[in-house]
This record gives sequence, C-alpha cells and structure tokens, in this order.
Amino acid sequence: MDAAVRAWLMSQLGTSTDLADLELRYTRLGNGRAVALEVVRERLAALRAQPSVVNVSSVVGVNYTANIASYERQITALESGESPAPDDPTAPCDDTADGFGVMYLVERPRR
Repeated sequence: MDAAVRAWLMSQLGTSTDLADLELRYTRLGNGRAVALEVVRERLAALRAQPSVVNVSSVVGVNYTANIASYERQITALESGESPAPDDPTAPCDDTADGFGVMYLVERPRR
C-alpha cells in the first residue's frame, strides 16, 4: 500500500484507524476500496448488534439510528465509486479509445 492509498483510506475511515490492520487487509484484498468497504461493513454490523435507542426517563436518551443510516450511505457511496480511490482501475474514455465501433447502414427509402 502506497502513501496515496493510505491517505485515501484515512480520509474515508478516520484518523483513529489502525494502520497495521489496514496494511493486513490491503495485502489480503489488494484494493483500497475493498478495504474501506470491509471496515465500514464491520463497523455497521457492530453498531447493529447493539440497541439503537436507549432511554432512561428524565435522565438520558441515546439514539444511534442516524449513525446506522450514515454508515449505510457511506457503503452505498463506496460501492458506486463516488470518491475515486488512487488504486482504482482506470476506465478507458470513449473519446480516446483505440477500439472499433459498430456502425449500422440502413437503406433510405426511394423517392
């Protein structure tokens, strides 16, 4: 994992994320986006395993449903490729592609 991928992962996952754990995951998965998805899915699973709302009347009330929705939005954004990772494969642009295109010839009606 190079410095650009490490910086991208830290921006996606937060600065308190263990770098040694990210290195191990990166060597196993081989892609920064896959590492980020795995970490965020684990965090979401841990949050779902706990009660999402805790209320003690007249003392305290805690609600984690917004955090759950935030993790779900982050997973959707990572799966769609919204923020490009430095090690994402580059897709060839249609304008500069050196491949062949298909053109259909259609007979025009006679006058």
